[in-house]
Amino acid sequence: MNYGGIHYGKLTKVLFFLLVWLQSAAQQDPIFTQYMYNGQVINPAYAGIWEKAGFTALVREQWAGINRAPLTEAISIHSPMFSEATGIGLNIINDTYGREQRLSVLADYAYEVNLTPWRRLRFGVKFGFTNYKNPLSEYQLYPDGEYDPIFAQDVDLRFLPNFGVGAFLYEDNYYIGLAIPKMVENDFTYNYQNYSTQSEIRTIYLNGGYVFFLDPLSRFIFKPTAMIRYSFGAPFQFDLAANLLIYERLWVGLMFRSGNAICATSQFFITKNLRFGFAMDMTYNEIYPYQYGTYEFTLGWDMDFYGRSYIRAKYF
Repeated sequence: MNYGGIHYGKLTKVLFFLLVWLQSAAQQDPIFTQYMYNGQVINPAYAGIWEKAGFTALVREQWAGINRAPLTEAISIHSPMFSEATGIGLNIINDTYGREQRLSVLADYAYEVNLTPWRRLRFGVKFGFTNYKNPLSEYQLYPDGEYDPIFAQDVDLRFLPNFGVGAFLYEDNYYIGLAIPKMVENDFTYNYQNYSTQSEIRTIYLNGGYVFFLDPLSRFIFKPTAMIRYSFGAPFQFDLAANLLIYERLWVGLMFRSGNAICATSQFFITKNLRFGFAMDMTYNEIYPYQYGTYEFTLGWDMDFYGRSYIRAKYF
C-alpha cells in the first residue's frame, strides 16, 4: 500500500526503529506484567519467602507483529535455606531490542526478621553482571539499505558489575515492597567520537497488595495491587490492578498501566505446585495500529526440598 509515495511497509519499519531507539533510551529494565505472582523479578528480599523453592520461566513479546520488536526471556529460581529466615535466588534475563542484546545474571540473598508473631520484614541484596552487545555494523540506512560507515565497529561489553537492594514487609494478607534492583549506572561506550549512553538506569520500585477473603471457605479471594516505578531523569510510572482467585485454582486480573495501557493477567494451577500464566497488554497510543499487543507467558513450579509443614497460604 502506498500513501503519497511512501510504502506502508517502509513506514512501519521507520516507526519501529524510532520506537526501539526510544525504548533503549527510556526503558532500560524490562517491564513485567505478572510480577504480582513472583515478586523476586523486581525485589531480592522476596527470595526464599515461602517454605518451598520456586522456579519461574517467562517469555515476553512486546508489540507482536513488528519485526525485531523487544523480546524478554527470563528464568528465576529462589529457595529458603536450612534456616527459614534466609533465602537465596538467581535471575537470568535476556533482552533483545532490534539487534541490541542484553544478558543479566543476578543472584539474590534475603534475610527475614520477625517484628511480631505475624508481621515479618525481609531485607535483600542482589549482585551480578550484565553482558551487552550491539552489532552497529549490521544496521542499514533507509531508504538505500547501505551500511553507515560511522558505525563500523560493534559494541561487545562483558561482565559489567551491578548490585541492588530491597525490603519486603508482609503478613499473611498484605505486603509492601521497596527495591532498587540495579544501583550501578553502567555506561556503554560507542566507537564514534567517544559517544556513550547509559546502559542501566537506576530505577526504584514501590509496590504493595492486600488480600480480601470474600467468603469463609476461601472460594473467592480478591487482591488489589499497586506499583510505582521511578527512573532517575524520567517521569513516574504506576500500575493499578485488581486480581481475583477462584476456588484456589485460577487467578484472573485486570491492570491499568500509566502510558495508556490496559493489561489482562491470569495464572492457572495445573496441579498444586505447577502453574501456567498468561498476560496481554494493549497500548493505546500512536503505535497501536501497527502491532497486535504484548504477550507474556510464564511457567512456574514449586519444589519441596526440606519436607516442612506448610501452614502459610501463598497469595502473593
